[in-house]
Amino acid sequence: MKVLLNFHLGADVRMSVPEAVLEALRRRFPAVTFVGANDAETLAREAPAADVFYGWTFPPALLPTAARLRWIQSASAGIEGLSDSIGDREILLTNGAGIASDAIAEHALAVMLALCRNHHVAARLQQARRWDRPAVMAGTSTPIREFRGSRVAILGLGPIGMAVARKAAALGATAHGMRRHPTDAPSVCEAVVGPDGLDGLLRWADFVVLALPHTQETEGMIGARELALMGPEAYLVNVARGSIVDETALADALGRQAIAGAALDVFVDEPLPPGSPLWELPNVILTPHVAGATPHYLDRALELFVENLTRYLAGQPLHNLVDKGLGYPRSQ
Repeated sequence: MKVLLNFHLGADVRMSVPEAVLEALRRRFPAVTFVGANDAETLAREAPAADVFYGWTFPPALLPTAARLRWIQSASAGIEGLSDSIGDREILLTNGAGIASDAIAEHALAVMLALCRNHHVAARLQQARRWDRPAVMAGTSTPIREFRGSRVAILGLGPIGMAVARKAAALGATAHGMRRHPTDAPSVCEAVVGPDGLDGLLRWADFVVLALPHTQETEGMIGARELALMGPEAYLVNVARGSIVDETALADALGRQAIAGAALDVFVDEPLPPGSPLWELPNVILTPHVAGATPHYLDRALELFVENLTRYLAGQPLHNLVDKGLGYPRSQ
């Protein structure tokens, strides 16, 4: 069996597989051949002989050449497009759901607290070397508030959404959630609705946190109509995928202060184009897709891969097995 490893993700994440990792894997699984493909040329050359792929994502363009491929373990939770590209081929697809759930939840909590305390206003005043206490206390859309007592709606109750719910509740907020099958939801939220309850959830919330996978059902889920339901004191937090939000409608709502503000870590186009109006809006916190960043990410991803490879060789069920029809594991 040959396992191909590659950790390239777009233009800004191009990591080499450490030789120490390869050696550790070879000692653990002596009957398996491990090959680190640290550039596109090596990846393309080695793909036809690979049985298993481990990395951020397997390039869909190489799938026709990878006739032996039987399992893809993505280190990322987001695998948009890959399940569609696999089609009817007998290739198992597992993802990295849960690896960075606490880090992403901490990020979501951090920006919600920052928005409550108008830190985004203070940051702009700092850049201008301007001391203005009334401006920070009044804010651009809403005055300083306490997070305790806030109503937090979490769309998507996978590992990330559940972690957000637990952490928000620990600080005195009330968490409600939305899930495809609400009757299967863990008891981390005070109430859980299905997609048909989205409108009521948006009307109720002070914060709407997006923790959904990108699927055909979730693409464009938050548009002009949904933003209008949120109200002028509500904030949108997106730590999921940019395609879930209509960015043109969001920029319009933010510019008119139809909603209080937004904290965005993901975007339709990444890097966010310089001409995007989101850069200039004073009621927005932008971060460059870093919510999942943690110094422990690759160690945890490797632990998951080792566990799954052990299961794969023994013919046992794999963790985080993606339902190709849904685009994410059924457990979510």
